[in-house]
Amino acid sequence: MSVQKHLDLTGLKCPLPVLKTRKCLSELETGDVIEVISTDPMASLDIPHFCNEQSHILLEMDKREDESYRFVIKKG
Repeated sequence: MSVQKHLDLTGLKCPLPVLKTRKCLSELETGDVIEVISTDPMASLDIPHFCNEQSHILLEMDKREDESYRFVIKKG
């Protein structure tokens, strides 16, 4: 799996992680993959919900040792 874009949203609070993820995905082709890093605890709920609503595929989601969240999303 090749990641086309890395999006570091460290320090941004809701709703900015979802809004910036949406903007990034809108600029990519269907099937492209992005990696998103967020420190906002709400992102663990908001980003999976966003992916489901917009027909994107959440390939991976994990909480890292530094308490940030990592999402790997394939544009649907």
